[in-house]
Amino acid sequence: MKKLQKHVPPSVQTPEPFSVTTPEQLTQLAKITEELTRTMEKTRIAEYVEYLEHPGRLLLTNFLIGIARGLGSTIGLAIVIGVFAYFVQKLVMLNLPGISDFITRFIVMIQNNYNMIK
Repeated sequence: MKKLQKHVPPSVQTPEPFSVTTPEQLTQLAKITEELTRTMEKTRIAEYVEYLEHPGRLLLTNFLIGIARGLGSTIGLAIVIGVFAYFVQKLVMLNLPGISDFITRFIVMIQNNYNMIK
C-alpha cells in the first residue's frame, strides 16, 4: 500500500529555527520578548490558565458572582420601588385633582384584584 502524504500549505509549515547572530538582533529579540510579556500580563492569561486547571474554583467563583448579582438586583429594585412609593404617597397628600383620582382608582383596582384572588 502506498502511504498517503499530507499536503501542508507553505504558510502553515514550520519555519526554520531563528538564530541570533548580531547584537542588534539580540536587542530586537529582547524588545519583542518584553512587549510580548507585557501583553500577556495585561490580558491576565496566567489567571485564566489557573482557572482552567481548577474547574471547581471556576464554578464556585461564577456561583458567588451570580448570587451577588441577584442580591444586588433585588436590593436595587427594592430601593427604586421604595423611592417611587414615597413620591406617589407625597403626590396623593398634595391632593391634586387629576393625579390623586388616578392613583386612588389604581389602588382600588389592585385591592379588588387581590380580594378576588383570596
